[in-house]
Amino acid sequence: MTSGPQPYAEPWYWDNRYSQEPGPFDWYQKYLTLAPIINLYVPPHHPILVAGCGNSAFSEGMVDEGGYTDVVNIDISSVVIEAMKTKYRDRPQLKYMVMDVRDMSDFESESFGAVIDKGTLDSILCGSNSRQNATKMLQEIWRVLKDKGVYVLVTYGAPLYRLRLLRDACSWTIKLHVIEKLAAEEKSDDHPVWELTEPVPLNNDGSSVEEALGRNPDVHYIYICTKDLSANSNTNA
Repeated sequence: MTSGPQPYAEPWYWDNRYSQEPGPFDWYQKYLTLAPIINLYVPPHHPILVAGCGNSAFSEGMVDEGGYTDVVNIDISSVVIEAMKTKYRDRPQLKYMVMDVRDMSDFESESFGAVIDKGTLDSILCGSNSRQNATKMLQEIWRVLKDKGVYVLVTYGAPLYRLRLLRDACSWTIKLHVIEKLAAEEKSDDHPVWELTEPVPLNNDGSSVEEALGRNPDVHYIYICTKDLSANSNTNA
């Protein structure tokens, strides 16, 4: 493990990394393990934004397995975007653009029905000026989402560390789901920690999650953050 801020918000870091590691890699979970939750909250006909796509095959899975027809992928690395443009040049459903999630001014407000983030917010939180950069990112995601659109955040951050950040940045309505970290490796476990498609009880400070799952569960947290302009406050659903 490294200590101190990491240069994860810098294009040069990711350009170097993707130049050295060109093979496809999915952070946290693959599409098939997350498909039940994606299908539950993200209708196939909605325009989708994948924030910080890297060289993941997740969006390919959304198109091939999920039937999604309009998936826009952005990343701060021009190296990986050019590679993905070439790889998927015959897939009109997949679009790739170089863009910083902290400034998505090339997109009009309310452009997308959903934004999917697997690890991008986490990466920013490991860098310098993490809180400021994370807030910029979340506010931009809020801006580009349509009313009733959803931000699907897959993260290692427990509610103790993520709820306040999410609520301070924007007036989300938040549901929480969890998936075992090793789900992608098809563990032969007939009794998952929690059923993926069932929301975990979520109170204001997140303490209800520990009550439901136990202390330090080996899971990835999936926050379903809905932009609801009719809501008067940060009410949990």
